[in-house]
Amino acid sequence: MSITVDVTTGILTGAQAALADTELAAPGAETDFSVMSMFWQATITVKIVMVVLVMASFWSWAIIIEKWLSFSRLRGSSGRFEDSFWSGQPLDQLFERISDKARAPIERVFVAGMSEWNRSFNEGALIPGTQSRIDRAMNVAISRESEAINKRLPFLASVGSVAPFIGLFGTVWGIKHSFESIATQQNTNLAVVAPGIAEALLATALGLLAAIPAVLAYNRLVGEAESLTGGLENFSDEFSTILARQIAKRGEGS
Repeated sequence: MSITVDVTTGILTGAQAALADTELAAPGAETDFSVMSMFWQATITVKIVMVVLVMASFWSWAIIIEKWLSFSRLRGSSGRFEDSFWSGQPLDQLFERISDKARAPIERVFVAGMSEWNRSFNEGALIPGTQSRIDRAMNVAISRESEAINKRLPFLASVGSVAPFIGLFGTVWGIKHSFESIATQQNTNLAVVAPGIAEALLATALGLLAAIPAVLAYNRLVGEAESLTGGLENFSDEFSTILARQIAKRGEGS
């Protein structure tokens, strides 16, 4: 009788051990590690971090696409205007044609200079200080256009510098959650710590996903913006030189 009991007890002990191993392995086998699942299983703090990073990434891509298309249009319109400007047609005619519908930055700089030129005549004679007023008018126009060209680019710089640290905060919080799970369940099994580590790594990935395109696009778009602004300054200098020759001729004629 005692032999039977020992054998039965051994069988039951083996069955319980197998059942325990199955229960420990089951959570790891059944855990869903998809992105959406990890998001919903994350703590509220990590969820907020993920939402902020995703929104920053979407807004960054919207700015990148908008600026890329805008700069392409500006380069095309600037090229067309310069072709007209250097075509040899009278500048007064060009001014009359675009003064009311100047859309490109270079056109608005030209209109600012020509407007000041036309206002500098008093009974057919040039008012003293015409050259300096024309230069100031075009410089103000360039500053205004440069501000518009660079608009929203600082946001990309902010995302590129801040997003990794926001993701790191989510990482630290997720690991903290993993250690809390170990302490609560008194179990160091991988199935206990895996969800917290997974959400921590997801926060890190989202931070990098937001930061890397923002940094690369910012560097490229800032270069494009500086090129466009430099083109406006070069045109302003060339146009100012043309008007200076006209002022000199009128001064000699008088």
